Amino acid sequence: MRQARRILAALAVLTTGVIILAALNSGTRHGYLDPRSADPLGSRAVAELLKARGVTTRVVTTAAEAAEATGPRTTLLVTDPDRLGSTQRRTIRSAIDLSGGRTVLLAPGNHSLADLSPGVRAQGDATTDAPAPDCALPAATSAGRAATGGGLRYTTTLPGATACYPSGGHPTLLTLPAGTGGDTVLLGSETILLNESLAEEGNASLALQLLGSRPDLVWYLPSLADSDPDAGAGEDKSLFDLVPSGWSWALLQLFLAAVLAALWRARRLGPLVTEKLPVVIRASEATEGRARLYRKAGARDRAATVLRAAARERLAALTGVPPTRAHDPATLAPAVSARLTDDTRDGTRDGSRDVTALLFGPTPSDDAALVALADHLDALEREVRTS
Repeated sequence: MRQARRILAALAVLTTGVIILAALNSGTRHGYLDPRSADPLGSRAVAELLKARGVTTRVVTTAAEAAEATGPRTTLLVTDPDRLGSTQRRTIRSAIDLSGGRTVLLAPGNHSLADLSPGVRAQGDATTDAPAPDCALPAATSAGRAATGGGLRYTTTLPGATACYPSGGHPTLLTLPAGTGGDTVLLGSETILLNESLAEEGNASLALQLLGSRPDLVWYLPSLADSDPDAGAGEDKSLFDLVPSGWSWALLQLFLAAVLAALWRARRLGPLVTEKLPVVIRASEATEGRARLYRKAGARDRAATVLRAAARERLAALTGVPPTRAHDPATLAPAVSARLTDDTRDGTRDGSRDVTALLFGPTPSDDAALVALADHLDALEREVRTS
């Protein structure tokens, strides 16, 4: 009992530690393209670089918050335009037309382009991971090659559009002027904003210039409430995809702890060790105890069967009958009868019935008949043993 309490206490301490660790780690694990996340697929690095340049970053999760926060001094970054519902797309489009600031749309497809940027069409995936700028946009020419080719390409007939980073003849970055003095940037891939790839090529330079042209950055991460129900219908997520990364590490540590505890407490195989029984019970006491149980249950049939089976096995050994034929009436009864005297073959001196009926007969009708059966079996065995 004391050992069980120690084990439970150790498990409680371990569980508490894992929960605390998961809670501490969850502060830096917020998700894909999140400027608060230090994960490889987060965007905390670019947010810190923008902060060092005097740009403040505000995270919003609804289209209404995003539209309210926009203005001439803001850059609005929409991280997943294709996930927005129709109402949210109209809200963002209104903000684009009225804000006078910059709007950056990350990898918008035709699902959202019709509302957010009419006149632009997606042209499939890019074939070059890090194309050259090949345009006159200052941000692109100073950055040089960048990883804009990991996603979509675009085509447009709108006047004043600047097409950069072409792949297969179609740009992966488009800049479109807005009527109120602002502009809209369509970026075909989000790779340049990820922590794991920010230091590659000219990704950092291009990201800072696209997002840092205004003193305020509104980082719009669409929440589930803003999502179009049909936008992610084809994406199947497993249970582990739905568990936050901090808790995934906690579950892994709990699993390893359980494995180690199982190995620690596992049975160690080795040679058998004999132990003295704490109490020695005489065979006669065990026999009397079983007899009392039979009597209490009224199991005369079971008691008679046990008595006759034991007697047959002992008589078979005395008469030379093989053990496998000890319970065969055709074999055992003649062998036993041959060892009896003439006056006990059909009936013993104390009144027992013939050998076959005695060894293989019916169940006694009452307790007195059962006792008589036991006496007759003892007498028969004594007769055979002394013959």
